[in-house]
Amino acid sequence: MTLSNPMPGMIVGIDIGGTKTHLRMEPLDGGPMREQVLPTKEWRVRDWDRDAQRLLEIVTAMADSTPIAALAVGAHGCDDAEECETFQRAFAALTAIPLQVVNDAELMPLALGLTGQIGVVAGTGSIAVCRPRPDRMLVAGGWGWIVGDEGSAPAFVREAVRAIAHHFDAGGGRDEPLVVAIFEALQVPSIPRLGSALSDMRSAAEVGRHASAVFEAAEAGSVLAAGVIRAGGRALAELAALLSSRGAGASHAIAGGAVIAAQPRLWQAFAETLTEITAGRIAPHLFTGKPVEGACRLAASLLTPQSATAALSRF
Repeated sequence: MTLSNPMPGMIVGIDIGGTKTHLRMEPLDGGPMREQVLPTKEWRVRDWDRDAQRLLEIVTAMADSTPIAALAVGAHGCDDAEECETFQRAFAALTAIPLQVVNDAELMPLALGLTGQIGVVAGTGSIAVCRPRPDRMLVAGGWGWIVGDEGSAPAFVREAVRAIAHHFDAGGGRDEPLVVAIFEALQVPSIPRLGSALSDMRSAAEVGRHASAVFEAAEAGSVLAAGVIRAGGRALAELAALLSSRGAGASHAIAGGAVIAAQPRLWQAFAETLTEITAGRIAPHLFTGKPVEGACRLAASLLTPQSATAALSRF
């Protein structure tokens, strides 16, 4: 891949989420940004080398012969230091530009200028990440919706189904608002088919698209739904507290993602629990911006006069 025009270059930030990928290019001369958002499933195949090649092809097409000075990627699914480094090596084998790969949860603190703080994502999945120093990455959660990912969209559906199952076992009826909402959302044909209606779904995204039913039921007065939401918020706060107990040294936890940013009940449960269990040592923040801003800040931090000159000559 070659970008040889001797014009001002750009930094590139990429936020790879479980559902969508957001690319942003910011010219070093202050010109207009270029942006693209596309479904992650359209390009990602979960092979580090092939994914790096495909993403660079997308970047090259966006750049349209403008030189790239630095690249930073926040990737859903890079859930420990080894995976981040493996993906970074896949990029480095294809381009000489300065680049770094981190987990997508790390982008939110970076977007706010809060280096070394905790990022908590609650969206298609959930995870808490902190990088107290460049060579140390701390992670809690991120286990997938079948066994974990509490506070994520699919986990809310899973926990709602569990709560309803216990409700029926205890002799509860079908008029509870969460029961009504979930049976309608999942098209459950009968009470015994509650579990199979969930297990028949094939992906986290497919399950997670029904999460709004839980919050709507809570607004309708469901005690079951309110309990599921509180538990999800507590679980997310506990992820941040776990990182603190492992030496994160953070004083801020920035929570974001499609679920927590859109649901005040979940945010309130997270913020209250985090303040309680850390005795106020970690301040909660709700992130409602664009994580790709953090990727662009990270890309800009990679620039030195020498690296910029070298990078602008080839890609």
